[in-house]
Amino acid sequence: MYGTAEVSVVAAVACLGAAVWLLGGGQPGARRARLLLAGGGVVATGPPTWRQAVGGLRRVYGRLGTEWWSVAAGLVLAVLGESVLPVVAGAAGVPVLRRVRLAGQAGRARERRGDAVIALCGALAGEVRAGRQPGEALLRAARDSGGLGEAQAAVLAAARFGGDVPGALASAAEQPGAEGLRGLAACWRVAVDQGAGLAAGLDRLEGALRAERDQRADLRAQLAGARSTAVMLAGLPVLGLLLGTALGADPLHVLLHTGAGLACLAAGAVLEGLGLWWVLRIVRGAEAAA
Repeated sequence: MYGTAEVSVVAAVACLGAAVWLLGGGQPGARRARLLLAGGGVVATGPPTWRQAVGGLRRVYGRLGTEWWSVAAGLVLAVLGESVLPVVAGAAGVPVLRRVRLAGQAGRARERRGDAVIALCGALAGEVRAGRQPGEALLRAARDSGGLGEAQAAVLAAARFGGDVPGALASAAEQPGAEGLRGLAACWRVAVDQGAGLAAGLDRLEGALRAERDQRADLRAQLAGARSTAVMLAGLPVLGLLLGTALGADPLHVLLHTGAGLACLAAGAVLEGLGLWWVLRIVRGAEAAA
């Protein structure tokens, strides 16, 4: 007879397999019907080729997201350790890893938008020097650089129909990474109200934004050591389990099926979390101070 832990592990593996099969488009009848109704021509029969299998795995990976691999790792450990605890831990790690992934995507989007704002300032300065009026120059520069982001329609409408361009630029600066548009709004207001040279102000603004971007890049390079320490702390327990398994100590059984092992597992998880939180707190404090 199987125990409760074994039944739970088998059920979890079956559920994961069904989810992967469905996400990978594992319904040949439905897929064949869609192809026929859409006039797709030849419908393949028989087992899928290795190219189709690889394509299905890529689609599954794209749909699941990186954080769901913690559940897969938990299932593997659950099968090896004959316990349901790794599955529970893997499921609990999904929201944390999703938050980390989304934060990374937001940071990369912020960096790309900042680069687009710098490109917008440079392109706008070049258009103004070419003899075009500020409104026409902004229309051309915005289309080429994409520095206005989601507010491009509102800003270009203000520039085309004589609206409040500085106000529209200030509103566009509320997008993450587009803070440099506030400087562009100030340059525009000074150039229009006081007749100052717009191109010269844009050159200084572009230089300041580039210097700020270089400073952030240098700070990230200096903090790379602290981030590497955090990654090393996260990987040390895995290394310990591998070493224990290589020595024949069966650490998974000790950790998951004995009272002392469960206590060590809980204490180690708490200390691991505190260590990662402390290192990340140092990194974020340095970034905020800079």
